[in-house]
Amino acid sequence: MIELTCKTFADTELAPKAGLFDKEHKFPEEQVRKLGELGLMGIVVSPDYGGSGLDYVSYAIAMAEISRGCASTGVIMSVNNSLYNGPIDNFGNEQQKQKFLTPVASGTHIGCFMLSEPGNGSDAGAASTTAVDKGSHWLINGAKAWITNAHDAHYGVLFATTNKSLKHKGISAFIIDMSTPGISIGKKEDKLGIRASSTGTITFEDVKIPKDNLLGVEGNGFKIAMSTLDAGRIGVAGQAIGIAHASLDCAVKYSKERKAFDQSISNLYAIQEKLADISTGLDAARLLTFKAAMLKDKNLPFTKDAAQAKLFASELATKAAHQAIQVLGGMGYVSDMPAERHYRDARITEIYEGTSEIQRLVIAGSLLKEYSS
Repeated sequence: MIELTCKTFADTELAPKAGLFDKEHKFPEEQVRKLGELGLMGIVVSPDYGGSGLDYVSYAIAMAEISRGCASTGVIMSVNNSLYNGPIDNFGNEQQKQKFLTPVASGTHIGCFMLSEPGNGSDAGAASTTAVDKGSHWLINGAKAWITNAHDAHYGVLFATTNKSLKHKGISAFIIDMSTPGISIGKKEDKLGIRASSTGTITFEDVKIPKDNLLGVEGNGFKIAMSTLDAGRIGVAGQAIGIAHASLDCAVKYSKERKAFDQSISNLYAIQEKLADISTGLDAARLLTFKAAMLKDKNLPFTKDAAQAKLFASELATKAAHQAIQVLGGMGYVSDMPAERHYRDARITEIYEGTSEIQRLVIAGSLLKEYSS
């Protein structure tokens, strides 16, 4: 049911407009609002807090179909579901869930996740943004970089150092109202792909937030961030699957219509080989992603599986988009066709929520532990 709902929405509301959104760097406000109405901005969140109460397999399916229509809309949906809703749903208290989770999970507001900084990148434990306990409030100073939904978010989950001497164990998580005085947002980054989603640097200058906005316990921020990213990788894998699927759709359609040597080029072995490889990879990526989602739904360890799913699906998305352009030839290189947009959109899936290099470290680390036990 959710696959059909998302497929219909992608085909009617997203795919016809995705090229324009990309060209104009336009946030798909109306489409995001409709995603909320469909319950897709809080898929795994309980209906008690505005969500749909579904499982992670449903989330992976939804991410793939929505991203097939528009990868930018997919990442907006992914950040909302995995990176904002996830930590509040898992670590927030009842008051925090009612105030900060319900409006975002229901789709009336947008959330963001503020972990990366200008100087830390993949070293998430080196947070230079600080949160100082002032008795009646927390005082926050610092900057967060590469924040998806930066210019559109109403609320955000922030990670800041509360005790520098403890290093990563001195990082805490906070819920931020983005309208709080002292918060400023830099220019929208002019990105290679996913251009309809906003990305920017968020600066905090003597920002006062209530003591009640501490998420979980003090010093637990790094753990919250890592567990959140584990689940988020299922969403990114779904996004990558959607991009790869869109690339395959584009390549197959064009190959059947394009004539050369008195026949459709789909009859040529060189073309069939590319289509076969993309199709095979796509099914493998789906199975890896659904396995990770099923493990999470059963509360079983899934860190390695989520990393494998994201690694394989993201690299497949880049390969599929690359090969789709080869099938289209010159037509794949111009914006009249969506192949070049898929190619640009695919590249980021190998970078955010942990680069491919980080995924291989996670996989290898988990694997070596399994062999040691």
